[in-house]
Amino acid sequence: MKDATPKQRMLNAYLGLPNDRPPVAPEFWVYYPAKLLGLDMIAFSREIPFHIALKKTFEHFHCEGWGIACGSLQLPDVRYSRRETWLDQNTILQQDEISTPFGTLTSATRSQRDEPSWIVERPLKDLHRDLKAWEYLSFGDPSSMDVSGIIRAWNEVGDSYLLEAFLGLPFFDFYASAREGGFETAILEFCDPDMERFLLYLRDRYKEWLAERARVLCDRTPCESLFIGCSWSCNSLLGPALWRKWDKPVIQAVSQTVHARGRLLHLHFHGRCMETIADFAEVGLDCVCPFERPPGGDVAGAEGLAAVERQLRGKTTMNGNVHTVATLIRGTEHDVRREVSEILTAFRDNPRLIVGTGDQVGRETPEENLMAMISEVKKFASHKDESAADRNVQNLP
Repeated sequence: MKDATPKQRMLNAYLGLPNDRPPVAPEFWVYYPAKLLGLDMIAFSREIPFHIALKKTFEHFHCEGWGIACGSLQLPDVRYSRRETWLDQNTILQQDEISTPFGTLTSATRSQRDEPSWIVERPLKDLHRDLKAWEYLSFGDPSSMDVSGIIRAWNEVGDSYLLEAFLGLPFFDFYASAREGGFETAILEFCDPDMERFLLYLRDRYKEWLAERARVLCDRTPCESLFIGCSWSCNSLLGPALWRKWDKPVIQAVSQTVHARGRLLHLHFHGRCMETIADFAEVGLDCVCPFERPPGGDVAGAEGLAAVERQLRGKTTMNGNVHTVATLIRGTEHDVRREVSEILTAFRDNPRLIVGTGDQVGRETPEENLMAMISEVKKFASHKDESAADRNVQNLP
């Protein structure tokens, strides 16, 4: 296959189809696009649509990539209000009040010109007081979702990269992201026998709701792939046992729904992953990222990559593994090319590969290291073409 578009290369990799070369897809996300466009993080979040920022960045580097677009539930009897306060010249506090038929919820975030926003107050504080309002807000009818923004973004992106519909989070992250105290409060509750019955009820409700949301996104958008994100739902924080109990059943149900409608499913899974690689293939994930190297992850060098390749072969695509800090920020072009070469060698005869980064590219990353990552993949493809041409010449009668 010659001269595929960036989007088609990504889709071929998800499907395990032959490509003219492996896709190379740094996870640019917010830091590098903002730097490239000359915007601080507050201006970046307000002045340019995320899918357009990614489009400009991927086209600047002449590489492949992926991104997400989100739909929004329409809840006519819910009222939102926001108050913004500048704490200093660099920092803004955003305080939200959400009024539902079952009570009012409050939350807050802070944003800085040099950092993306972070949560300082979560809505689910007192379970007895806030639970009904939060459930009403969180489990709105998926058929009410406004998907017009997703469709518009998909059309505007075109073939520049693979734009995916954002489906949601694994169950632990869904609950913990709303719970005051975040991970710390949630992990104590998930380990509390007295909370198990309630959390199992909530998990099963979320599983059905997320599968219905997936059906709506498949039926009402043209997106070829859906995306499940990740905050704390990973081996590094939950551990394999809790992940298998609370998150795997939800992901598996969604995978079945998505595939029944002829679409693809992509999971983001931070940190350590070696103990659950077989699970990724078992539930039918089409792509997983980012398969991080130590110390943050546990896919260590050529041996680790070979183990990943063996367990995923023919079932799931690997995206990632170039170290974003030790190699891309602190390393040399030689270091970058060495890691890329390790990845390409481990997956030499396996089309289910995307050479990506171990999570988001930092803004400190030298552009020459990013160019080295991209050019090394393209060089590998040209060498393959030359080798194939040599073999054809040698086989001539």
